[in-house]
Parts: sequence; structure tokens; C-alpha cells
Amino acid sequence: MDVVIQGLQKSFDQVKALHPTDLRIRQGRFTTLLGPSGCGKTTLLRMIAGLETPDRGEISVGDERIFSSARSIDKPAHRRSFGMVFQDFALWPHMTVFENIAFGLRASGKTKDLKRQVQEAVDTVRLGGMESRYPHQLSGGQQQRVAFARAVVTKPQLVLFDEPLSALDAMLRDEMRLELISLVRDIGLTALYVTHDQTEAMSMSDEIVVMKEGRILQVGQPEHIYGAPVHPFVAQFIGKSNWLEKDRSMVRPEHISWQQAAGDERYTGTIRSVSYLGDRYEVQLDMGGLGSWTAYSQMRMPIGEQADLYVAAQHIHRIL
Repeated sequence: MDVVIQGLQKSFDQVKALHPTDLRIRQGRFTTLLGPSGCGKTTLLRMIAGLETPDRGEISVGDERIFSSARSIDKPAHRRSFGMVFQDFALWPHMTVFENIAFGLRASGKTKDLKRQVQEAVDTVRLGGMESRYPHQLSGGQQQRVAFARAVVTKPQLVLFDEPLSALDAMLRDEMRLELISLVRDIGLTALYVTHDQTEAMSMSDEIVVMKEGRILQVGQPEHIYGAPVHPFVAQFIGKSNWLEKDRSMVRPEHISWQQAAGDERYTGTIRSVSYLGDRYEVQLDMGGLGSWTAYSQMRMPIGEQADLYVAAQHIHRIL
């Protein structure tokens, strides 16, 4: 069942955390709320979870309203049948892996065949043999798996992820990102994921919701968000953008060529820095009135020299 949000809004004192918002989280899809700190993504997640009370609006799961300001409906968090994975894992330090995972089942009264249900969750996240360990005896990645198993053992309608990988180091974060999306797809879950990391959003999501200052700016598949941003902020926040006309037309670095083809437009800049990325060089150029551009090259370019760059008309994206 889809989760449908209509006119949801929230203020803290005089600060508008979320302007009136409509959103549909589609069943079986991995949807990501993406934006900088303070954009309202965590506030929206917490209102869906039942951890914050909206000022106005409605939240429905299928045909059931779980929140409605107009109808005075506010289903408590523990009755919304949602799983949640927190940023700090929130594992009980005095409980074993088994008991941490079983906690949600006990709290919701789903204790029939409890041992079998927990063992299935343990096996799903590949923690077999660690059932008797305590959180302090696990690595960060293993703790993350326990938190995920605890969230899915109750077979929730929706799993909410609040920046669950931000506490991990860079290498483990990359590893867990791939593992997490694999687990979500294997189980067939509906997921809502909050992050400020565009790499996480682009690589994991079926659909991305880009937010800024309490508003949704664009919703779409990663390829569409990247290739056809509808707002200057989206173009700047997702990937790198080179502006041909301020806030109106831009080109991505990978679409800039050092060799002219028929019909290409030519631009001239001064090379300011060159960074080696392993498979290519990232070149920063001063383009005068156009500001700073980023381009990619297969060879190291001499700093301080002028260079001509070429852009095909079909790669120029105009924001209306």
C-alpha cells in the first residue's frame, strides 16, 4: 500500500520546518528524502513515524488515515506498523543480538514463533552465530545489521531510515550501502530513507525527493533528477554544474569536450587546479564572467594556461 501525505506542515515556535507538503511513497520502492541540514527531511520522516505531531495535514496508508488534523486522528507510533533504523543504531547495550531483534516482536505482542522469526531475521542479515553477543562485541557494520533486522522482523508496511550510515567510516559506509539496498530489495520492502549524501541517494534510490528550507523542489528517478533539474538548487546539489547563464542554463562536467565537433559552442577559460581521481583528472577552470567550471580530462593539464572547451547544444540543460 502507498503512503500518501497531503498538506502536511510543521512549525517549531515561529520557524517553519515544513511548508504544506504533498507526497506519495509508493509500495515496494526505495524513496529517499535528500537535502542539506535543516531542509525538513528528518522532520517529515519523524511525522510519518509518529514521533512528531504535524500542525496540519493528513497521512494515509492505503485507505487508512493514520493522521488527520481535520478529523483529530493521530495513530500512535507503536501502532503504525512501521520499522525504523536510527542514525546511532539505538541498540540496547544490555541485550544480546537475539534480544535486541526480538524487542520489537515482544513490544507489538507478536510473540508466536518468536524464536523462528528472530532466527529468520538473523539469517537474513547474515549474523548467524552471533545471537548471544552484545552490541559492544560487534563491529559498526554488524551493529547496523542488528538495527536493520530489528526493524524488519515485524514485517512492517514501511521501513524508515534516518541517516543510518552516517556514523560509519567511509569504507564501511560504501560497503553497507550496497548491502543495505540488496537486503531491502531481496525482502521486497517499502523504504523511506533520509540522507544529505547525494551519492547514497543516487546509488540506492528508485525515487529521490529533493528538499530545501522545508519545501520539496523536485521528485523523480535519480537519472531524471540529475539530467533534468527543475531548480538551480537541485542542479547544484546533485552532482557538479557549470553555468552558461546564471540559474538558467547549465552543462555537466562529463559533457564538456576538449576537442571541437561540428555545431559545438566554444568557451575559453584558465586552468586553476587539476586533481587526479584515478580514472581521470578533474580540472577546475576560471571562466571569467561565467564563474568557475569543472571539466574532466584523461591527461594532466598545465595550471595557469588558457584552454578552449566545447559543448554540444543537446547537452545544455535550460531551467525554465
